[in-house]
Formats: sequence, C-alpha cells, structure tokens
Amino acid sequence: KKHIDSILISFKAKNKVVTRNINKTKIKGKDKYNTKVQLTPRGQLHKETVYGCIKEVVVKKEKVNGKFDVTKINQVTKPLYREALLNRLTENENNPKKAFTGKNILSKNPIYLDAAKEKPVPEEVKTQHFEKIYTIRKDISPDLKIDKIIDIGVKRILQKRLKEFNNKPKEAFSNLDKNPIWLNEEKGISIKRVSITGVKNVEALHSKKDHFGKEILDNRGKTQAVDFVSTGNNHHVAIYKDTKGKLQEKVVSFYDAVAYSNAGLPIIDKNFNNDKGWQFQFTMKQNEMFVFPSDGFDSEMDLMDESNASLISKHLFRVQKISKKNYLFAHHLETKAINGEVLKTKKELSKKTYYYIQSTEPLRSIIKVRINHLGKIVQVGEY
Repeated sequence: KKHIDSILISFKAKNKVVTRNINKTKIKGKDKYNTKVQLTPRGQLHKETVYGCIKEVVVKKEKVNGKFDVTKINQVTKPLYREALLNRLTENENNPKKAFTGKNILSKNPIYLDAAKEKPVPEEVKTQHFEKIYTIRKDISPDLKIDKIIDIGVKRILQKRLKEFNNKPKEAFSNLDKNPIWLNEEKGISIKRVSITGVKNVEALHSKKDHFGKEILDNRGKTQAVDFVSTGNNHHVAIYKDTKGKLQEKVVSFYDAVAYSNAGLPIIDKNFNNDKGWQFQFTMKQNEMFVFPSDGFDSEMDLMDESNASLISKHLFRVQKISKKNYLFAHHLETKAINGEVLKTKKELSKKTYYYIQSTEPLRSIIKVRINHLGKIVQVGEY
C-alpha cells in the first residue's frame, strides 16, 4: 500500500506542433528529384464543417450610460432620441462619461424634447445593430434543433408541424417525401433544408474571388473573408501577471500555433504585452501536470524528493481541457475523463477528483511539474 500510494502517473503532453518533412518530386525525363523541406502539422487544424456568414439585425433596450459614445448613439432607432443624445454628447466635449454619468445621469438631469419640458428622453432606449452570424445548411431530420433556424417564417412552420405530431420529432420530421412540409403548397414548394446558426469563434479559409480568380474587394478596398471554419482544439493557455498583480490569459489555438511556427515566430510568446508591464508566468497544455496546494500541504516541500510522492499524489492533477476562462483539471489517478454530467451532479468530488476553474486568480497558487516516463518529478516550474 505504501508503494502504491507513492505512484505518480505519467501522461504524454502534446507538445509537437509541426514536424519537418522532405518532399521529393521527380523531374520529368531526368533521373533527378526536386526536394523541398515542408512543415507538417501534427494534428487537426480545424473541424470539417465549413460555415457561411450573414449579418443579422439585433434590436435591444439599453440604459443610457457612460458607454454611449457617437457610435453607440447612432445605433438608437428613434431619430428624435438620437439627435438629443448627440447634442448632449457634443456639449460635453464628446465625453460619454461626462455627458451621461454623475450629475448628468438622465434620472437627475433629463434631456427634454420640447420647450414645455414634458417629454424627456427615456432612461432606456431601443438600439439596433448588425451582428455577424456563421451559418450552415442542414437537412430536416429528427435531431434538427429548431431554435437555431434563422428564417423566422420557416421556424414557425416547423414548430407548427412538431405540435401537430405531439412534439415527437421522429414522427414529425421523417418520411418527408410522402408527407412534405409545405412552404407554399399551391406552388409546390416544400422545405427540405434549412439554414441554422453555427459556431462563434471561426477562422476564414479563403477570400472572396470572381470566376477569374481575382479578389473581390469591399468598399474600403479590403479583401472579404469567406468559408469559415471552427479551429477546434486549443494548443495552450499562457498566463501573465499585469502591473496590478492580476493574472491575465492568452489562449492560443492549434491553428494559430501552426501559423506562428510557419512564420518562424515562437509558439509561446513570453514577451506578450511587455510594453504594458506584463510578466510571463507559465503555460497550460493538455496533459501537463500541476500540484494544487491545499489544507495540510506544505508549500515548501521538496517536490523532487521521491519520499514525498505519496503526499504529492493527493494534490497532483493533469490538464484535461482548456478554453477561455475555463480550465478543467482531473486527478492523475482518474481513469475516466471528467465530463459535464460529473460537473453538474457530483459537485462533492470537486477539489478531490477534479478542479473546474472559471477565472485566472485560483491559478496563482498552483505549481507546474514535469514527470518523466518512470513517474518521477524531474522539474518544478515552467519548462
């Protein structure tokens, strides 16, 4: 039991981004070859699905506050309110905080639209702006998520169809050849495919081109991105300390890591925001190991001393999943991955079999360690 307690599990960290390969092509009519050194990615750059892009109108009510600069005020839907707010902003040297906070907050210092001072600009106004949405066409099937459908008219037709079949998708959206969903029955137009919203974080694969292969520029003379993909897995999260002592993060996807490598740039940017006084602390990659000190743990313990392995074991966790302000660590003895169901239903296992962290500050006390293939800690700190 004593020996088993001191076993530290070794996991292979996914460090390689690209490998150098030599591609050979034979020269026609000669017994010679052209050779070229090529960098080959060691993983999937992006997911297979290619998304389109549209602009959707977003209308919402917002309270007039210190964020109402010229750009924000121009999004106000009612012209009278828009003009009045712009006048107040101009009177206050185009400083939104000066114009709409403190003594000039609308509840204390209203903006009246009439001479009799009976019609003030309301504290909440309706704004309207365009948001980019990435879309994909999907066949109508029982597993289709109706809430994601973009066309409101089509969404209502499908909701009505589902209601007719007692909210049973398998019955409502199967066998559409014999029992079609009509958009216009008189003209014989049925609905077979719909556009739905996709992911939010994307990268563009190409730029817009005409049939001659020439790039189509926008009104500002810039190229227009098309064919968007989700970059999938993240390569690492770099943690920095700012001038106020707070921890900041920089998430780098595998797609970006390959791009940095191809450009000859360091994959881990230790000088990021140096001009702002940021100091690099450490990185977190999948399967890297961290010690989480807690009650009863001596922070000054020699982590490389093998006699302390049984004490370290209880506090040793590996990086299972990383994303922006979301870090999931699993205990090194856990044989199964921690999934969403465990996080929701087994919260009593928190800090025992897993750590689920949603901010950077709890990372301040953790200690990065490197474990060799024999299960021995060979390095403490960033490596």
